[in-house]
Amino acid sequence: MIIKFYSKPDCELCVEGLHTLKIVQEDIDFTIEHYNIEEDDAVHEKYMLMIPVVERDGEVIQYGQLDYATLYEALGD
Repeated sequence: MIIKFYSKPDCELCVEGLHTLKIVQEDIDFTIEHYNIEEDDAVHEKYMLMIPVVERDGEVIQYGQLDYATLYEALGD
């Protein structure tokens, strides 16, 4: 399973979110693909007010303040 993680540099909430996602990764096997929204204008416009964003199969799983329980439930399916 591949999980897309959208963030941007110098985003403290993104650093915390990635840490939370990596804790979930210890319990569920998946690969994290990291995307910098500042490298793609369309992605930047779509997610600039939402980051960090976790996406699976084109569906946003969670954004903003990420939490273990929500991510674990969504990714454990």
